[in-house]
Amino acid sequence: MYTIDNKDYPCCTSVTMKFIGGKWKAVILVYLLDKPKRYNEIRKLIPTITERTLSLQLKQLEEDGIINRRVYTKKPPLMVEYSLTDFGKTLLPVVNAITKWGIEASESSKKIIKKKVS
Repeated sequence: MYTIDNKDYPCCTSVTMKFIGGKWKAVILVYLLDKPKRYNEIRKLIPTITERTLSLQLKQLEEDGIINRRVYTKKPPLMVEYSLTDFGKTLLPVVNAITKWGIEASESSKKIIKKKVS
């Protein structure tokens, strides 16, 4: 049994999923792997996510110490940029493994069709 913030988790896998579980968190992390991105950049990269959901997922990732939220106020308009923390970067092998598995599954399955996004 593992406990984080007074919440019990039955195994270490459930601890990992606490941080990256859900439909969008891992996707957001994939897009932050190469460099920091602004909110609107992330929104454009994931066109099917709602603004509310993106905001909530970013907030949860920030609260969990996975990403940094940096606000630039010196030049209008206000700019907010998101990047991986050092703790978030420790998830790189996990995110890369999920990505690799997805590629292999899509290539080996006749049910999955890769669509190009324009």
